[in-house]
Amino acid sequence: MASQSPMISIPRKGTDEVDWTSPIRSAISQSYGEDPDNYSSECSSLQRCRQDAVKGAGSDMTARDLLYKYFGQLELLELRFPEIRVNFPWRDAFTNKLIVQTSLAYEKASIIFQIAATHSAIAASQSRSDPEGLKRAFYYLRCCAGMLTYINENFLHAPSTDLSREVIKFLVGVILAQATEVFWEKCRDEKKGNALVSKVASQTASMYNSLNEEVKEFMGKGIFDRNWVTVLQIKAKYFVSVTQFHRALADNTASKHGDALVRFQLAEAAAKEAHKIASTFNTMFLPQMSPNLPADSGQSLFELAKSQLALSTERRVEAQRDNDLIYNAVLPTAETLPAVDKTVVATAIPIQEVYGTPEVQKVIGSDLFLRLIPLSVHESASIYSEEKAKLVRSEVEKAEGAAGEARSGLDALGVKAGLPRFRAMVEGSVAGEDEIPLDVRRYREDITVIEEREGVDTLLKRLGELKESVHIELDSTAQDLDAESQECEAMRVKYGHLFTQAPSSSSTKNFRDDLKRHLQAQDAAGASDNQVQALWDSAQDDVRLLISDDVENVFKDSARGHDRRESLLDLDTDKDDAEKAKVAHLVEDIDERLGRLNKIERERDQTLKDLKEKIQADDVSHLLLLNRRNTNVEPTIFASELEKFRPYQQRLSQTVLHQQAAIQEITQLWRALKDLGGRGGARKWDERERRKKETVRRFTEAGERYMEVRDGLAKGLQFYSELSSLSSTLRRNVKDFISSRKSERDSLVSQAETQQRLSVPETHYGSPPAKPPPPPPSSLDQAFSSMNLKSVPVSPGPPPSRALWTPPQKAAHTGHPTYPSPPTQSYLSPSPPTSQSPPYIPPPPGPSPLPHAQPSSRLPYPPPAGSSPYGAALLLPQRDPYAGLGSLAGAGHFPPLPPQRQSSYSLAGQQQSQTYQSHPPPAHSVYAYSSAPPPPTRQGSAASALPPPPPPVSYSQPPPPQTYSLGARPSYGAPPPPPGQQQPYGGYGQYGR
Repeated sequence: MASQSPMISIPRKGTDEVDWTSPIRSAISQSYGEDPDNYSSECSSLQRCRQDAVKGAGSDMTARDLLYKYFGQLELLELRFPEIRVNFPWRDAFTNKLIVQTSLAYEKASIIFQIAATHSAIAASQSRSDPEGLKRAFYYLRCCAGMLTYINENFLHAPSTDLSREVIKFLVGVILAQATEVFWEKCRDEKKGNALVSKVASQTASMYNSLNEEVKEFMGKGIFDRNWVTVLQIKAKYFVSVTQFHRALADNTASKHGDALVRFQLAEAAAKEAHKIASTFNTMFLPQMSPNLPADSGQSLFELAKSQLALSTERRVEAQRDNDLIYNAVLPTAETLPAVDKTVVATAIPIQEVYGTPEVQKVIGSDLFLRLIPLSVHESASIYSEEKAKLVRSEVEKAEGAAGEARSGLDALGVKAGLPRFRAMVEGSVAGEDEIPLDVRRYREDITVIEEREGVDTLLKRLGELKESVHIELDSTAQDLDAESQECEAMRVKYGHLFTQAPSSSSTKNFRDDLKRHLQAQDAAGASDNQVQALWDSAQDDVRLLISDDVENVFKDSARGHDRRESLLDLDTDKDDAEKAKVAHLVEDIDERLGRLNKIERERDQTLKDLKEKIQADDVSHLLLLNRRNTNVEPTIFASELEKFRPYQQRLSQTVLHQQAAIQEITQLWRALKDLGGRGGARKWDERERRKKETVRRFTEAGERYMEVRDGLAKGLQFYSELSSLSSTLRRNVKDFISSRKSERDSLVSQAETQQRLSVPETHYGSPPAKPPPPPPSSLDQAFSSMNLKSVPVSPGPPPSRALWTPPQKAAHTGHPTYPSPPTQSYLSPSPPTSQSPPYIPPPPGPSPLPHAQPSSRLPYPPPAGSSPYGAALLLPQRDPYAGLGSLAGAGHFPPLPPQRQSSYSLAGQQQSQTYQSHPPPAHSVYAYSSAPPPPTRQGSAASALPPPPPPVSYSQPPPPQTYSLGARPSYGAPPPPPGQQQPYGGYGQYGR
C-alpha cells in the first residue's frame, strides 16, 4: 500500500533537576553506619544516570536503554533505602502541571510512564511495510501496554492526571487497539484467510468503538488532543467496513451470496462514513497541534478510507449483478445477519518479562551500590551458603566412600600386589631381578658416603688410642699418689715427732675416690667396646659386600636360583604356549580395567573440584535483594538455585556406577587368572620371591648393624674424650698437690734438722710455754681438710683471708659445722692478743730462707673470690721463719679439715659432681698467739733464744667445687652389673647417652 495507518504515541512527561547525593549520603551514614565518602562515585553515577534518562535522550532506542538502566537502579536503590525521601518534580504529560512528590514510588511511576511513551513512539515510527518493522511495532506496542498496566496495578492515588487510573486505562486501550491493527496488517499482507482477517478486523473495530465511547468522558476536561478523537472515529468506521468486507468475501466463498451482498452493502456504507470524516480531517489537520501523531496522519487516513470505499463499492456492484443474473438469493436484513466473531490477538507484555531478558539486564548493568548489603539479605545468604555446604559435604562423602570401596575391594582381592607375579610368569622372569631394591640402595649410598669420609676401622683405631692414653694417665696418677704417701711416711719414721706433716691419706681421699671411679668407668666401657667390636665383626663382611659392585650379582643370583634361568611356567610342552596366551590375555584385561578405574577416579575428582568451584563462585545476594519484599520466598529461591548443581551430582553418581561395574569385572577376571596361573609357575615364583626377600633382609640387617656400630663408636669416642679430659685434670691436680706437699715436707725437714742441731736444755731458756689443751677429736681432720685441692681459674687478686670469717660464715660456706680452735691460739685473728708470748731464743746463723718459704708465683688452684691462699699473712708484715721456735704446736696447730666433696661421675645412673681442691704451696707461717704479737723482724734476726716451731699448714678456705662430670650419660663407664644382671648387647646407654 502507498501509505500506512497513523499511530498515536503517548506524550512524555517533563521534569527538573533532582539532588540524589545528599539523601543517599545521609541514609548510608544512618542506616548502615558507614562512611558516605566511600560511596561518592556511586552517588555521582546515579545522579548522571537520571540526567541522561530524563533530560538528554529523545524517543529512540538510546532513550529506551537509558530509561531501562535508570529504572533498574531505582528498583535496587529502593531495596536498600526504602525510606529515602527526595523531591521529585514532574510535569503532567497532558496538562503540563508541575507536581512535586518525595516518594520514591512517584519517581518510579513517572519513569515507567516515560518508558511507555518511548515504546509507543518507537512503534509509531516503524515502517510497517517491512516485516521486521511490523514485528517491532507490534512488540513495542505490547510492551507499552504492559508498562501502563503495571502503573495501574502498583501505584494507587496518583497525584497527576496522566497517572490516574482512568487515563492509564484509556491509554492501554488505545495502545492495544493499535497493536491489534498492526496484527491485522500482518494478516492482510501475508494473505491469510478472509475468516481470520475478518475476526481480527472485528476485534479492532470493537476496540476502537469502545474507545470512542470512553473518550466522550474526557472531552470536556481537555485532557486529550481532539485529533485523537477524530482518528479513533475514522479507524472505528474503517475497520467496521473492513470486517464486513472480508466476511462478505468469506460468505461468497461459502455460497452465501445473499449474506455476502448485504455485507458488501454494509461495508460500503461504513467506508463512506469513514471517507467523509477523513476528508474533513485531512483538510483541517495541523501537525503542529498534534505532536503525537505523524505529520501525514490526515492524508494517510483519507487514502485508506478512499481505497476501502472504492474496493467495497466495486465488490458490492459485482455481487449485486451476480445475484440478479445468476443466484437470485434472498437478501436478509442487516439486523438478522450473524455477528462477526472477534479474536484477541494483542495482549500486554508484563514489565517483569521485559526486564527479564538478557538484553535489558545487560543494559542495566551492575548494581551501583553493590557493596551495601542489608543485614536481612546477609542472613538469608548465610542460610543458602549452609545449604550449599550440605550439598558439597554429601557429594564429598559419596566420593570418598566410592574411592575407599574401590581400594578395599582391590586390596581384598590382592590384585595390585599379585598382578606383577602373573605378568612375570608370562615373561619368564622375576620383575626387577636386575635392580637393587630401594631400601638396600639407600643403605648402600649412605654407607658408601660415610665410609669415604671416615671408616669404621679408623674410628676403632682412634677409640683404642684414646682408651690406651686414659689407662696410662690413670696408672701414672695412682703411682704418683703412692710415691708421695711413701715418702711422707719415710720422713715421719726418720724424724719422729719433729716431723709434723699430716699423713696424706685423708688429703688424698678425694683423689683416690675419683681415681677409683675413673678406673671403674674405664672397665665398664671396655665391655661396651667389646660388644661394638663383636657387632662389627658379625656385620663387616656383608657391609663390605653391600658397598661393592658385586651386590647386583647377588640379587641376580637370588632371583635365578642355581645360576640358570628357569621358566616360570612348569607346563607341558604342548600346553605351554596356550597357557601363556591365556594368562597374558587375562593380565591385559585386568590392566585395562584398572586403568578404567583410575580414569573414573580422576573424572570423579575433577567433577568434585568443578562443583566446589561453582558453589564457591555462586552468590544469590543480588537475587535475594530483588525479592526482599516478598515473604517466604527464600525456600523457593534456594531450591531453584540449587538445581544449577544437579548436573554435577548426576556426573558423580555415574562415576560410582561405572566404578562398581569395573570392580565386578576385575573380580571375575582375577579369579579366572588365579585358577589358571596357580597350576604352573606359582610355586617357583614363590621360591624366587622368598630368596629375593631373604637377600633384602640380609643386607638390610647389615645396614642396620653398621649404623648401630657407628652410633656406638661415636658415643665411645665422646666418652673417652671426656674421660681423658677428666683424667688429665685429675693428674694435674695430683701433681700440684704432690708439689705442694713436697715443698711443705722440705720445709718441715729443714726445721726438724735445725731443731736436732739446736737441741739445748730447756733450763737455759726459762720455763717452757704451757701446752695447749688437747684438740677435739676432729681437729686433725679439720686441719687436713684445708689441704683439699680445687681446680679453679686464677683469682685476679688476693682476697681477704678466711681466717677472718666467723664460725657461722664458715659453716654456711662449707656445709659442715665449724670446730673451735685451741683456746691458746687464734689463727689470723684481728683482735688484740691476751696472753704472754714465750721467750724467744735467736737461732744460730743459718742459710738464707728456703725457697719454699717464699710465696709461689703460680697458683694452679687459686682460692675463690674474697679469700687469699695465704690467709691473713698478706695483710700482716712477714715474720722471721724461725720466730717462736720454742712453742711447738700439736695437732691443734692445723686448721680444720675442709668438708669432703663427693666427686661426681655418671655412675650407675646417678649424676654427681667431682671436686678437686687446689693446695697452694706453703708460704711463711704466721701465728697469732694470745700475747701481743712481736714487731716484725727480718729473717735471721736474734729476737728469741728458741728456734721457731714447725709452721702449721695454714691454707685458705677452698674455692667452690669444680665438677668434672661425664654429662648426662648414666651408663658408660659405670661399673658393670653383677653377672646375673648383665645387659645384652644393643643398649648403647653404656656410652653415656
